Amino acid sequence: MKKKELKLVVTFHTTADAMAMEKACKEREVPGRIIPVPRAISAGCGLAWCAALSDREGIVSVMRAVGIEEEEIHECMV
Repeated sequence: MKKKELKLVVTFHTTADAMAMEKACKEREVPGRIIPVPRAISAGCGLAWCAALSDREGIVSVMRAVGIEEEEIHECMV
């Protein structure tokens, strides 16, 4: 089993937003991946974007550039 690490977890209102985030980040080579929302977090669509804490600025920048609105941004063990 993989050791849990403190990560940045971005939740979304809709699955479409989560999928748009994945596409936008891949196009811009911003690291991260789609994950199921961790149990410790309650979120609308059930999907979240997970990345290193150090990538926060880049992730927020991508969301603003393409018009994706996050539900919340968390720091949690994943």
